Amino acid sequence: MSATQTRPTRAALEQFAKDWYTALDRHDPLEQVTAYLAEDGLVMNFPEGTSRGLAAFADWYDKVTRTFFDEEHTVTSVEIDRVEGTRTVLKVVVNWQTKVWNPPQARSVWKGFDAYQTWTVDTAGATPRILTYTVDALTAMPGSPQL
Repeated sequence: MSATQTRPTRAALEQFAKDWYTALDRHDPLEQVTAYLAEDGLVMNFPEGTSRGLAAFADWYDKVTRTFFDEEHTVTSVEIDRVEGTRTVLKVVVNWQTKVWNPPQARSVWKGFDAYQTWTVDTAGATPRILTYTVDALTAMPGSPQL
């Protein structure tokens, strides 16, 4: 980080996380969602598997936007775990609630989880970018079926 750059604050990184999840909840177009992601070296570890690079993320995003609807992510905690040069490691907790419809069922199914995550955010550029994103644990809310 140069002398003229300032490291993002915890509050700024929390807003970054909230903005990311707002984009996911709205099912924003792929090019708007990938603006939050590093172009090189991206690794995303989801419960259903690992996505490496923007093309693999695009495949994942296409699948989840066709599977989950009425999504609502509520960021409950963002803490800086450590800083490694221009990279900041965050511990993020988010409550995720969604609905899934499995044709030909007559009704959709609500699912809700608390997701405990570790992110590595590259803060070298003008805006932060997610470099690694790992879901460390996914805890179902009472009454929710598993993912």
